[in-house]
This record gives sequence, structure tokens and C-alpha cells, in this order.
Amino acid sequence: MSLLFSKTTLGSLALQNRLVMAPMTRNRATGNVPNELMAQYYAQRASAGLIVTEGTSPSPNGLGYPRIPGVFSAAQIAGWKLVTDAVRPLGARMFLQLMHCGRIAHPLNLPPGARVLGPSAIAAAGEMYTDAEGMQPNAVPEAMTEADIKAAVAEFAQAARNAVAAGFDGIELHGANGYLLEQFIRPTSNQRSDRYGGSIENRARFVLEVTEAAIAAIGRDKVGIRLSPFGVFNDMPLYPEMEADYAYLARALDALGPVYVHLVDHAPMGAPPVPESMKATFRRAFTRALIYSGGHDAAIAESNLTAGKCDLVAVGRPFLANPDLVRRWQAGAAVNAPDMSTFYTPGPKGYTDYPTLTA
Repeated sequence: MSLLFSKTTLGSLALQNRLVMAPMTRNRATGNVPNELMAQYYAQRASAGLIVTEGTSPSPNGLGYPRIPGVFSAAQIAGWKLVTDAVRPLGARMFLQLMHCGRIAHPLNLPPGARVLGPSAIAAAGEMYTDAEGMQPNAVPEAMTEADIKAAVAEFAQAARNAVAAGFDGIELHGANGYLLEQFIRPTSNQRSDRYGGSIENRARFVLEVTEAAIAAIGRDKVGIRLSPFGVFNDMPLYPEMEADYAYLARALDALGPVYVHLVDHAPMGAPPVPESMKATFRRAFTRALIYSGGHDAAIAESNLTAGKCDLVAVGRPFLANPDLVRRWQAGAAVNAPDMSTFYTPGPKGYTDYPTLTA
């Protein structure tokens, strides 16, 4: 019996299999509001055990990219309800990923009155695409005051409540890939001298306060978090204390008790691999569910589950290009290749038009 395709539980939630559709930014939320096209896209992929949505901003300040969704307005909550209503009858459970882009942003992508924020006034290397003026350098963020930090924690908590109101089973905090939560963790982007900077205990404070606030808002079985130790995306270079810092984070998160840690290894996309010792630390120190993500096919997923290295396996691009991925992997069938040119473009092409086996 395959573990990958067997039923399981995540906290109090029953899952139809152990395969997770990983969060993937797709830039189809025109006006930052989820829509019918997005509902169709997620419903097509509802054979997953768990779907984690694309990164969704808890605040106008967090909308760093064009056409990414939010969950802070009534229209956005209603838009997401279209999605959850479409997916729920088909079997998958859904967590909404909360992603505040922080300094990975440009003012042209933000609504009026919103601000580019970060732990310190240090711009990330690289450029940001804007619909208005094409590629632009990443903006220099405003260093967040303690009042800004307190407000952001409250925004994450309210976004968690809004996600439940929109019909989601829970939320995933995006503490990976160089966005705001990880910007606080890493000493290269966080050069503060107050209680949110310096030691790892201080640099992790914001992430832990956000996690605690989300748990207080909706319950520990409805809150997960994604981390990318050794990830270098969005100008997050390696540094000597990284393994020790993330080991601290594993222990601190275990004390708070979110339902899962989603550990992403970007080595298949060219990043340094997450050492096996780091993965083992999370397995040992964090006592709730562990999700592995990064470069899995069916055989690797089954191997990691059978070895007890993780409880669930998340895949991204295979789900992007194969709405019926579960069926294909069960049958040992060939899979569609993803079309990278349509990853972030508006409209249905390369989004809802990938063929299924029956088609």
C-alpha cells in the first residue's frame, strides 16, 4: 500500500492523501482580488490531500508583486470564498498562504497609501516587475518601527480570521523565500539594534509573535509555517550560523505548537541543498507534522514518507502542469511539462488549459 496515496490526518483535519499542492505565485488576481478563473484552477487540482494557495497578502503594504491576491478586504474575502466553495466538494482541504513581501516590492505595485516596509532600510538586490513600467530595481524599504511591527502582527492575525471566514481550513505563514518574515530572521536583511535585531532570539521574535497571534486568532490546528533554511532566493545569502539559528527556530516553534512546519529545499532549482542534519533537526525538535517540499517525484515522495522523514510531501510545478497529478502518479503515467513563459501572465493560458489524461 502506497503511503503517498493513503488517507491521513493533519491535526484534527482528515486528508484524502499525503500529497500537498505547494504554494505557487501565479499573478492572476486582477486588482488583487481572487476570481472565478482562480476558482477553476484550484478546483482542477482538488485531488490533492491539501492545497496551500499562492502567497496572499495580509496587508496593502505586503502586495509587492503585480496581481497577487490579498485577504484584507471584503471583496477579497468574497473572492476567496468562490475558491473554497469550488474546491471543498471535490475533496481537498485548503490552507491560505499569508505572504507579506516586505522589501521585495516596488511602489508601483502597491495601492495608494501603502508602504514598502522591511526590518532595516536595506534594499534587496535585483529587480521587480511592474505592470506600469516593466522591470524596476527593488525599492529601499522603510525600517519598521515597533509600532509598525505591532500593526503587522495584528494584520496577520486578522488575515487568519478572514481566511477562516472565507472557508479555508487554515493558514500557512510564509516564513521563507526572502519575504518579510524571513527578512527578520536573516542577519543580512535585519541589522536592527533593538529587541527585534542582533541575536537569533531577537531576530526570530517577529516570526514567533506572528505565529502566536495567528494561533490565538484561529487555533493551533489551523496554523502552519513555511521555512527555507539555506534558501538564497530574493537576496538571502548563506551565513555561518544558519543551521544553529534554524535549530533555535525549530525548538521555539515546537513550543508554540503550529500544526506543521513546511520545510522547502530549493536545491532542485539551483540553491544550496538543505543539509540532512538540518532536516533531521526539524524532525527531532518539532513534534507536530513536517512537510517536505523540493524536487519530489512519486518515488522520492514515497521514499521519504516510508523512511519517516516527513508526514506529507508538497509539490509545485508538477501540480501546476498536471491538474490530475494524483491520478497520473498513481497510474505511472507520463506528465505534462510546465510552460514557464505563462507562469505569471494574466489569463487562462498556461493556467487552466493543461490537459488531463481523459482529455
